[in-house]
Amino acid sequence: MISNLIADFRIIFDRDPAARNWLEVLFCYPGLQALSLHRFAHLLYTLDIPFVPRFISYLSRFFTGIEIHPGATIGKGVFIDHGMGVVIGETTIIGDYALIYQGVTLGGTGKETGKRHPTLGENVVVGAGAKVLGNLLIGSNVRIGAGSVVLRDVPSDSTVVGIPGRILYRAGEKMGPLEHGNLPDTEAEVIQALLDRIESLEKQVQKIQVEQTCNAIAQGIETPSAEGIELPPSCQLEDRVIRQFLDGSGI
Repeated sequence: MISNLIADFRIIFDRDPAARNWLEVLFCYPGLQALSLHRFAHLLYTLDIPFVPRFISYLSRFFTGIEIHPGATIGKGVFIDHGMGVVIGETTIIGDYALIYQGVTLGGTGKETGKRHPTLGENVVVGAGAKVLGNLLIGSNVRIGAGSVVLRDVPSDSTVVGIPGRILYRAGEKMGPLEHGNLPDTEAEVIQALLDRIESLEKQVQKIQVEQTCNAIAQGIETPSAEGIELPPSCQLEDRVIRQFLDGSGI
């Protein structure tokens, strides 16, 4: 337990540029305090001591805003950054050197007994507000984007974003645990693909209209030219909304 506490203390200086000295980290980092209290409570929990582990967990939540069930198993070098609102369930297993941000929930999905909370591998990053629910297996080196809701297993070396969480592979690409601005926007990518498909279909329709016009002229039938046809205002508005979304301006 002592070696784990030392690893928890040292990892803060590696992952938080705001950590300036050991006194500040020791007394002003609720994540470190919550983990320290949890490791003691977990030891008592494994010895089947009643009430006391849960009471320590309750006091830890009161003072730090982080709720960790004493039954949860947490590896070494884990860093809970800020930590307010973090909830870690009873049968959760967290691997070494995980990075967990505020508002994260590692919880269950019902009243089933046994293993009902997620298992996280090593070097997992869980972004702010993310939810990982159920007896899921999250592989090593996984990055879960902020606000994502993960409802299925995630293989190692991949990124999860969205609601529900969508898995994106990052084979051969090394990314630092703090590079949260490098997460992909899957919804925008899908909308862009649909927009390209619509544009292709519009060109095909316009080509057909031009061919029909040429055939009508050849037969001596008067018909308006297909060239210079403008989209109705409603379609123009939809295009503007889509472009704003793709540019990150919102709707």
